[in-house]
Amino acid sequence: MFSSVVLSILSFASFAVAQKDPLKDFCRLFGHQTTVVDRQHYIDGGIANFGPLNEASLNYTSTWLRKGDLDDNNEGFPKHSLKTKNDSVPSVHGGILWADEPNKVIYQFGGEFGSEKPEEFKLWYYDIVYDTWNVSDTRASEIQRAAWGAGTVAQDRGRGYYYGGHLNNLSVPGYASTPTILDTMLVYDMLGNTFRNQTGPDGTGRAEGSMVYVPAGDAGLLVYYGGIQDAGNGTVKAVPMTEIFVYDVGNDKWYKQNATGSEIPGERRRFCSGVVWAQDKSSYNIYLYGGASIENGFGYGDVWVLSMPSFQWIKFWPRDGEEAGDTFPHHSLSCDVIDNQMIIMGGHFTNFTDCDVPLIYGQHGLDLGKSNANGAKWAAYNASVTQYNVPSEIISSIGGGATGGATNLTPKGGFGHRDLQVQMTRAYKPTGRAPTRNIPTATGATAPESSGSNRGAIIGGAVGGGIGGLLMVAGVGVGLLFYRRRKNKASNAKPNDKSFRPASELPSHQDPKSPAASHYTQYTGFPPSPGTTHPGSPPDRGRGWSLYGPPHPAPAYPGSPDAQWGAGPLPQKQYHDQAWSPGGDSYHARGHPQQMPPQELPASSLETAELPSEPMDSTAPPKKN
Repeated sequence: MFSSVVLSILSFASFAVAQKDPLKDFCRLFGHQTTVVDRQHYIDGGIANFGPLNEASLNYTSTWLRKGDLDDNNEGFPKHSLKTKNDSVPSVHGGILWADEPNKVIYQFGGEFGSEKPEEFKLWYYDIVYDTWNVSDTRASEIQRAAWGAGTVAQDRGRGYYYGGHLNNLSVPGYASTPTILDTMLVYDMLGNTFRNQTGPDGTGRAEGSMVYVPAGDAGLLVYYGGIQDAGNGTVKAVPMTEIFVYDVGNDKWYKQNATGSEIPGERRRFCSGVVWAQDKSSYNIYLYGGASIENGFGYGDVWVLSMPSFQWIKFWPRDGEEAGDTFPHHSLSCDVIDNQMIIMGGHFTNFTDCDVPLIYGQHGLDLGKSNANGAKWAAYNASVTQYNVPSEIISSIGGGATGGATNLTPKGGFGHRDLQVQMTRAYKPTGRAPTRNIPTATGATAPESSGSNRGAIIGGAVGGGIGGLLMVAGVGVGLLFYRRRKNKASNAKPNDKSFRPASELPSHQDPKSPAASHYTQYTGFPPSPGTTHPGSPPDRGRGWSLYGPPHPAPAYPGSPDAQWGAGPLPQKQYHDQAWSPGGDSYHARGHPQQMPPQELPASSLETAELPSEPMDSTAPPKKN
């Protein structure tokens, strides 16, 4: 009887805590997937923390699809709102969004589920025109959902790519084998609605790196680097940052190239990156930010550039002489290059406990060409920026000027393959691709914004409190049982609101025959309040961080005393789960244990919770107290 009451109480606690507005109560978001279509920034899934943070804070699976309007300014960054996402649609972390820009469709692929059992693979896609989610009829019976791979899109060819990643019992239903790290690349043809497996560069399994599309060569190049790889001896090891893998889209061929530099970035995983190029395409510059350490360490909060075709690593920030202060290492974040600027969003901070600038939903701006009036590297998003100017930090290594004219065009030590050298001399201009369905002229006016979420949150972590505290709310737990009986009864009735209908009942509105989405999983791996003591003194809050500075946690309610948040990190809470999780002490690739980054302790099992039925103001930013 007591256990039943406790279960009811815990369930009620989940219900109560879940009554949070994902925008007004925003604190942190990490492990999410992003893409950009028609000047709209879409953010799906991930793990959310709500403010204020304290040692009892919980991890929530973010079950919302957020949208940032690049032309609607909110304190220097896109204003966020919520879009439709019904209960039928999975929510994950560690996956990818493939955008089919001409057809106004976004496909989900990859990722892990939390305590919910993984579902059989289905190709989910979000229809921007009709603000609905649907399942494609693609035949993909042999496709398995991977997580923490690296992906990108070749828009002119209508192809989504996903290299490497993990298969485990959080991503594949009934996966009884030891977790596997993949050595192949999955290719999705949006036009033919088909999948195929492409061999990798060398048969070695890799995961948690980054891959970008570069408009060079006969039909574009995919550049992969970083992360971890199967060591072949029962462990994994870092992918050296000097090893760059290039895939020739036009000729289906891999190349391996050695990168050099006066400094080389530290080996890392779960970082993010984006690419821009000189106006004459004499150089292609891949910007890297953040990441987790491969073994011990707090991770990284620095910025590097891999400049091609010289394949040089160049440190961009912080450089000697710059008063950067703490760089606030974090990982599992997103980078999106928009108008030659990079919007860096979210991430799991490994050694700090404040919220991530909640006023602007954890967004930060890296001006890749320092085009702002102050010539600063970190700045607010500026929609008027139209071109990329190569910054002096890169020019000093590759030659040329702001518009191009690079003179250092060969890697130190030469190209690893003559064909790659030839491909790098060819600038590629992707052609436009026509939609395969009718697209209304005013796409943005076809469906209203969702004023609130149609889905609840999934809670990770543990609900604390002593026995006395549990007994005090026992009566409320009984009330919850009655509520659930009513809820279960109501669930058998056909909903009136289409947003609550399962995907099979939603109108397809001319399936563009390009839906490629899989299931993303729900993150349980990170404690919301990382508390490993940082060497030295805690951050000095008197420095007055700019809202537009580099990513750094900030109090959820600026001005609140340090006594509330603590001058340093909160004590580390450790969660234990019997189920295998990538957030645990170790996981396996090809049957071998793989060490995880620090602070990734598994949360307890997640429970589904409900949002309040009344609508929320989904467009209002969090208020300062």
